Amino acid sequence: MAMAAFEAGRERARQLFPGVLACAVVAAAATFLSQHYGAPVMLFALLLGMAMGFLSGEGPCGPGIEFTARQVLRWGVALLGLRITAAQVAALGWEPVLVVAVSLVLTIGVSMAVAKLMGFNILFGLLSGGATAICGASAALALSAALPPHPLKERATLFTVVGVSALSTATMVFYPMLARALGLDAHLSGVFLGATIHDVAQVVGAGYGMSREVGDTATLVKLMRVATLLPVILFAVAFTRATGRAGDGRRPPLLPWFAVGFAALVALNSTGWLHPAVVRAGSGMSGWFLVAAMAGIGMKTQLRELATVGLRPVALMVGETVFLAALALALLRWAA
Repeated sequence: MAMAAFEAGRERARQLFPGVLACAVVAAAATFLSQHYGAPVMLFALLLGMAMGFLSGEGPCGPGIEFTARQVLRWGVALLGLRITAAQVAALGWEPVLVVAVSLVLTIGVSMAVAKLMGFNILFGLLSGGATAICGASAALALSAALPPHPLKERATLFTVVGVSALSTATMVFYPMLARALGLDAHLSGVFLGATIHDVAQVVGAGYGMSREVGDTATLVKLMRVATLLPVILFAVAFTRATGRAGDGRRPPLLPWFAVGFAALVALNSTGWLHPAVVRAGSGMSGWFLVAAMAGIGMKTQLRELATVGLRPVALMVGETVFLAALALALLRWAA
């Protein structure tokens, strides 16, 4: 019995190895390019993966690419929990909590409503709104993993990652100038940047580009947004179950294992029991897993599919970004 299981496992590993290795190579190349040229690593992984899309067709790499794009993605999402602690969130006070909570609920709610009015699947509004309101490409991948199968889901995920990465880079450049023009102090500037810029790396770049105090505040507020990933995943699963939107009739589990793992790691990291080296290693591994998964998703998607998207999804995501920034500024003015 044990020997049969071992042989089956070895055969499975042999099938997956070429595709997993291909995704790992693309992830390494994307990381190198990101570190040397400054663009989001997820965007590089996506573009390089799409350039190697022929690997996901007939051939030895297909099973491993599929495994990386689905299972490795879930591991990366679970390990995101090592990036935050409850103490970090509590130290910020109630104003950032209010800004993040209200912005999250209204941005996702408005995105779903507008997506439906524009003729999209309402789940596309949930996906793009969640990516905008939480943590960019990582949130898009996490929400996509939690949503039920759909013929257009991977294309919607791919477009959301491309859009949110591009908008995150643009806001990293523009929002610090906006904060200075509005006369925001260091604390309010940090809260604004952390509450509105999509990806963690761009928040760090924009915040510390202004000052260390702004960077510290912006990073903590951004991590608070990352912490909302779990309840939004649970909402996405509950919504699809309640509305019967599971495309093939199967309902996703109410508590996906990767969401439970995310919550457990946040709680464990908050105790202070974990050695800092373990936290750094887990957080770094999360980043690698997500980049590799993004490469796999890029390999599975043909470039010609994006050409059929049109301008309406672009308008939706730009509108979500502008709405989030305006709402955050209004809430900061009110709270002050």
